[in-house]
Amino acid sequence: MKKLTALLLAAMVMMTGCSSAPASDNGSDATATPSTSTAATINVYTRDATSGTREAFEKAGDFEGELTSSAIEVSSNGDMATRVGADENGIGYVSLSTDFAANGVTPLSFEGVEPSEETVLDGTYGMQRPFMFVTRASGDYESDEKEQLIAAFLDFLQNSTEGMLVVESAGGVVDPESGTAWAELAANHPIVNQDNSSITIATCGSTSVEGTLRAALEAFQPLAGNFQFTMNQTGSGDGYKRVLGSEKDGANRADIGFASRAFNEDEDVTTAMVSGQYCIDAVVTIVNDANEGVTNLTQQQVHDIFTGAITSWDEVE
Repeated sequence: MKKLTALLLAAMVMMTGCSSAPASDNGSDATATPSTSTAATINVYTRDATSGTREAFEKAGDFEGELTSSAIEVSSNGDMATRVGADENGIGYVSLSTDFAANGVTPLSFEGVEPSEETVLDGTYGMQRPFMFVTRASGDYESDEKEQLIAAFLDFLQNSTEGMLVVESAGGVVDPESGTAWAELAANHPIVNQDNSSITIATCGSTSVEGTLRAALEAFQPLAGNFQFTMNQTGSGDGYKRVLGSEKDGANRADIGFASRAFNEDEDVTTAMVSGQYCIDAVVTIVNDANEGVTNLTQQQVHDIFTGAITSWDEVE
């Protein structure tokens, strides 16, 4: 029994010794490393490959073709804002025209520059892109009246002071001082003086343009005979396709297509009645409002987060 008791005592001493780490001379463990077991993993959100917003963001972050395979793909600008707003560890990117507060997301500065109309216009904010439009070919409308009305709307949208102010109020970046009063431009479009309530203008393409486009259409309605409109904004890749491309005569045909990027070489807009740019927009990196520790990202940090080189928030300094 004495031998058994001695053995048990010896075993207890050894176990106690193994569970105690020796203290360093300065009272701390000089070799200890921070634990990553509780570090919050970054959840990366992205748009589909045809998105103009995605194209602009990847170019600005210098990671085209290098997106992490763990990225969660969302369907639209609004969907992106909603998803990141519901995920405390989420990060994504949206149009500057997005209602950040309503979605519970915080816009981040890029390279120390805050995204705003002023910084986009003066060129200091690096993530920006154009909002473009393209129409069907001249003569390829249900009626001459509809073609004339669309030409009038695009003149209002692109060139009038009133149209620019509406776009600006909806988040688009324009220079209203360069515009012309609509009363002067309207003289070139007598179609606006008749009842156009039987005409419906159909738009398609970029989801990012939705806010500015809807505001402009609603402002133009009472100025142009109370026409009707439908919006089927599904992504920049559909903007050209549904007015001049492979789907121009299909069920999803439209009159005006929009893209939140320049039209590509394989999107030949030369046959359109009219095409052009109506405002500038910024692409803004967003995080959940609960993520109060991040307010600015450098291009390198954007690159590293969206390629998967950085995977947890404690790595973002």
